[in-house]
Amino acid sequence: MKIIADSRMPFTAKLALEQIGEVLFLEKQPYLYDAIASHPDIFFCQIGNQLVTAPNIPVAWENWLQKNDVPLIKGKLDLKEKYPDTAHFNAVVTTELLIHNLKVTDQVIIERVKKLKHIHVNQAYTRCNLISLDEDNFITSDKGIEKQLLLINKKVLFVRPGQIKLQGQPYGFIGGCCGFAEHNLYVCGNHSSLTESDEFQKFVDDCRINIVELYHGSLTDVGSIIFL
Repeated sequence: MKIIADSRMPFTAKLALEQIGEVLFLEKQPYLYDAIASHPDIFFCQIGNQLVTAPNIPVAWENWLQKNDVPLIKGKLDLKEKYPDTAHFNAVVTTELLIHNLKVTDQVIIERVKKLKHIHVNQAYTRCNLISLDEDNFITSDKGIEKQLLLINKKVLFVRPGQIKLQGQPYGFIGGCCGFAEHNLYVCGNHSSLTESDEFQKFVDDCRINIVELYHGSLTDVGSIIFL
């Protein structure tokens, strides 16, 4: 398994990921503000086993992905320091849906998934705030995203923001703590610290998914973990 993760995630979490697969740890990039400068969900939008990537990622990352046979599609919009130019690739794509602030989505993503249902949300940091467990079950820390998904009859667990660490910011978001692969929800930290811990456990259990905590410290937003 190939994995993309933030090089600044907790050390024990990095070790745990290295036991699961081969990991590309992203170093922070100078053209983004520090808190998100090495977050995978800023640079890449995952569509199945393909990645749509910002065109200004480092050549070394591109070479690693090509060497590991990861299908890579270049987007059109460079990432830049200020929002919304930080959020062009921070979309969630399932087999049925594209969920993003469609005003800022890179056009290559739009074109690649034009046959899917497109759900517009105001939160352009969509992937930071949302994890899809399957086509019908989602966990989010954004009320606007929750509302839009409920309108199309999806099941949604809302996790109150403010409970998750993000270096350099007052707090982070639940989607940024998580990655999903092979019926496992990988979480960077201990979910028992959540106010919604019991609901979180039950929601994931009901989907017949295992929770794998990568380390036992505080929940930490690491810009999502991408599994390929």
